[in-house]
Amino acid sequence: MNVTRIIQKKRDGEALAPGEISAVIEGYVSGAVPGYQAAALAMAIYFQGMDESETSALTRVLMESGECLDWTGVEGLRVDKHSTGGQGDKVSLVLAPLATCCGLRVPMVAGRGLGPTGGTIDKLESIPGFRTDLGAADIRRITDEVGCVISSQGDQFAPADGKLYALRDVTATVASVPLITASIMSKKLAEGLDALVLDIKWGSGAFMKDLDSAQSLGAAMAAVGEGMGVRTSCLVTDMNQPLGRAVGNANEVREALAALSGEGPADLMEVVYELGALMLTSAGQSEGKAAARATLEEELASGRPLEKFREMARAQGGDAEADLELAPAREVRASRAGYVSAIDGEALGYALIALGGGRRSLEDTVDPSVGLQMRVRLGDAVEQGQPLLDLLSNGRGEEEAIELIEAGVTITDKPLSRLPKLICAQAF
Repeated sequence: MNVTRIIQKKRDGEALAPGEISAVIEGYVSGAVPGYQAAALAMAIYFQGMDESETSALTRVLMESGECLDWTGVEGLRVDKHSTGGQGDKVSLVLAPLATCCGLRVPMVAGRGLGPTGGTIDKLESIPGFRTDLGAADIRRITDEVGCVISSQGDQFAPADGKLYALRDVTATVASVPLITASIMSKKLAEGLDALVLDIKWGSGAFMKDLDSAQSLGAAMAAVGEGMGVRTSCLVTDMNQPLGRAVGNANEVREALAALSGEGPADLMEVVYELGALMLTSAGQSEGKAAARATLEEELASGRPLEKFREMARAQGGDAEADLELAPAREVRASRAGYVSAIDGEALGYALIALGGGRRSLEDTVDPSVGLQMRVRLGDAVEQGQPLLDLLSNGRGEEEAIELIEAGVTITDKPLSRLPKLICAQAF
């Protein structure tokens, strides 16, 4: 294997053969290929891209570097949902138990917060005792007994991706559609799914800042999933403002529990129902979107999904009845009258990190009690001195957070001519 020649091929825009891709990745993981050559290939991919065949080959070699779940003897269709992340995205906490009550098995492998975007695992770990570091046997057992489980990725699934991602993170090659696709799909496909639903976020609080980029990513991920034998569908949704009202780990769990009790914010529930309908139809549990949505709404009204969430929490060691305490609230007020014309979700995400609700380094400890509680939405009219949001703070980083929020919420004299659509496209 001539690694230099492989790098040169991709640098010059040529397609790589599956054997060439696997040779470099396997060599990098084993130490036979040095980091500088792996970084050079990542940069070549960043600039030249990959076709569908190359992306599928990269996904497969990353996936096969670790365990793949074996569901022999476990009945039911296995369907998962993945979001590319944003602020206030607690959809998984609502959707996993809801979809389970509608007849699906949901073995969900989720992530921690990444930069200004929140992580499902951090949210769940705000519940006392809740274990997310599950092995394959535990994931299989809880899925069989409860119907749903939410576990962290750990090192068991696609460990080669963990090493490659760490390299991309320090070489400015994160924002590449084929590399993002292979990273996400290698872990999702290791779950042994029958179907996968993708929620591709776009906007100020998402990794994809424009709609075209989000649709391109969704198309690439759906193509890889389908090509590897998993029914894959994709929804593009708005992240130009937080989803729901709650941002922050314990705060979002509380809002998710309210949603499971039938009291969720309208925007959150719309995304839950749209994604849930895709899960049911892609698994053949409903004949159409309208029937699927009716099933989801009826099941939520029964109260069973709330109990299913508690059952899952208990199975993972969590105190399902715990009263999650929040940090003291402080209002952040509008400096002028006008209309809320922009909310920089990324700035709000960094404000949460400043408060201690996220990580600046891997060693940081997350404070689950801090967060934000939104009081305004895009397009709202506000008066000078009106509260924009409540800052849930224990004192750490408060002034930095307020500066970020004040810079991140734009108030103008004229109202927006058009609000962004929450559900932008069912892309594929």
